[in-house]
Amino acid sequence: MRVIVVGAGLSGLMAAQSLSDNRHDVIVFDKGRGVGGRLATRRIGDATLDHGAQFFTVRSEEFASHVNTWLDAGVVHEWCRGFDSEDGHPRYVGSKGMSGIAKHLAQGLDVRTNALVFSLERTASGYNVITDDGIAHACDKVLLTAPIPQSFSLMFGGAIEMPDEMRTIDYDRTLGLLAVLDSANHNVKSPGGMQNPDDVFSFIGDNSTKGISATHALTFHANPEWSRTHFDLELDEIHSLLLTAARPWLGDAQILESQPKKWRFATPRTTWPEPFWIDPSGTLALAGDAFAGPKMEGAALSGLAAARALVIHIS
Repeated sequence: MRVIVVGAGLSGLMAAQSLSDNRHDVIVFDKGRGVGGRLATRRIGDATLDHGAQFFTVRSEEFASHVNTWLDAGVVHEWCRGFDSEDGHPRYVGSKGMSGIAKHLAQGLDVRTNALVFSLERTASGYNVITDDGIAHACDKVLLTAPIPQSFSLMFGGAIEMPDEMRTIDYDRTLGLLAVLDSANHNVKSPGGMQNPDDVFSFIGDNSTKGISATHALTFHANPEWSRTHFDLELDEIHSLLLTAARPWLGDAQILESQPKKWRFATPRTTWPEPFWIDPSGTLALAGDAFAGPKMEGAALSGLAAARALVIHIS
């Protein structure tokens, strides 16, 4: 069968890889310039900075089986086993940044970036997925892995029902700051990660210590409350406020270059109780971190579970 996956984040790519491995014809559309979604890495000069997901952990055997292949391929490596103190659970990162995981998964897949899915329509044999260039792409089944509000818009336009309880799922926002420094004389100590260090930031990461940046660079994520309060300000004002809030953590280091970042759909506030949702016809499914949990492992397992469900429902 032909399946179209909307969203080239971790959930969508894991699902597409699984479907492709089972000899199905898969196309992945993503509106972004590259793959990864919140597996996002930016380069500023010689610095490499993760500005979305900062690390991930492994709790299940199923996810571990995939991560072990990434480790063997050098796609990921262990960063540390705790930030304030060791707890025995490895924190993994992409060896070339978190986006490197997505690029690895996308190899061999038909992934089309800069392609915004504009609408869906049911047909006698499946669906037409219409992109913003006006082209209708016919398929048997559809998997939506975008944040719930975006998936709801597509389903609503195609007169496809979404459960009422699912429509109420909202997301925390995150404002971020990427800062390239002139030295390592900052106050983010080994192993280079700080969770909830003050009233503004939920995480500060040292991209050099985590092993992805050739030069000194810090990523700052503001917490949900601070981000929600300031999200609608002008970007220049957000940038200035974040620079001021970051100052105590810079120590004697000076910022050479900095950029702000906005994530509208950073983390789901609540999650659907099942790892995916599939419509009664078995032809359209939803997956992502709003289903199996708001961490990378949850997003991955959700995509894999949804792919299996679409295959099971072949008529």
